[in-house]
Amino acid sequence: MNTASMNAWNLVFLGLLLTFGQLSWGQKGMDIPEYDGKDRVHDLNAKNYKSVMKKYDVMVVYYHEHVGSSKVAQKQFQIEELLAAQVLEDLDDEDIGIGLLDEKKDKAVAKKLGLDEADSIYIFIEDEVIEYDGELAADTLVEFLYDVIEDPVEIIDNVRELKGFHNIEEDIKLVGFFKSQKSEHYQEYEDAAEEFHPHIKFFATFNPKVAKSLDLKLNEVDFYEPFMDEPVLIPGKPYSEKELVAFIEDNDRPTLRKMQPYNMYEIWEDALDGEHIIAFAEEGDPDGFEFLEIVKEVAEDNTDNPDLSIVWIDPDDFPLLVPYWEKTFDIDLSSPQIGVVEVDDVSFSQ
Repeated sequence: MNTASMNAWNLVFLGLLLTFGQLSWGQKGMDIPEYDGKDRVHDLNAKNYKSVMKKYDVMVVYYHEHVGSSKVAQKQFQIEELLAAQVLEDLDDEDIGIGLLDEKKDKAVAKKLGLDEADSIYIFIEDEVIEYDGELAADTLVEFLYDVIEDPVEIIDNVRELKGFHNIEEDIKLVGFFKSQKSEHYQEYEDAAEEFHPHIKFFATFNPKVAKSLDLKLNEVDFYEPFMDEPVLIPGKPYSEKELVAFIEDNDRPTLRKMQPYNMYEIWEDALDGEHIIAFAEEGDPDGFEFLEIVKEVAEDNTDNPDLSIVWIDPDDFPLLVPYWEKTFDIDLSSPQIGVVEVDDVSFSQ
């Protein structure tokens, strides 16, 4: 990045201070199993992809670029195969398979499966296809897959589970009160949840005491933005699946979002006019925590502003990218920072 761009970061930082007014402001190694190339990971092609995919409840397909003949490319692909083996090692008790699909050799298969972007991971479960937009790391992918195989709606039935619900603040979440799982209104809610699973968290209760503590009446659904204390009651109860989906799609860009390893590419590409307001802050650091509380206040005060979108990045979540970001932006991430970033000027590749 040139000097002008670096200076722009600092100028924007100052501008944001003035605009908002209130702002005053190594990893542990893994045991990698040896790749056996047989039962654990499958090379998919036109002849076998249907039969292989039928074997599993969940099929993870890595649609990769053509490997080619260079030693560097082949070595990189071997590492990716080991990653796939590690994922299956961690999911040994689950009925999950992994397939590798070559962009050049298996283009026809990719087209039949509806895969349009190479170097991407797609998850097939029942009739759904979910694109994974996180980092290519075994632990992150495993965590995401566990979310995928969970039920799309989590039931809250007691105080302990209610406390767990309130402790979730980094994700969009919804909660509804219904008569029972057999209720037609709950069925509509569950169908809507399947459309957004696992990216958006859906909760429900059939317990009147829990509903009372949530201030919910029968068949009502509350929508919570990340980091917002007060929910928005979705109007027009009881709702159809279509109405719930439409409301969520109209409100699925929160004012403040946290970039995490499992959603980093999705959030980065979802920019307003090609720009992000980025707040770097370590939540575990006292200065970072205080800074973050101020950012949350700004977001809450401006939650109705469609032109304000802030992305919080905790440097502790991305230790390998910290030197790159510090060099690119000419900033010191040992202390909190905020500024505007042109998405096209910055990538996650070093």
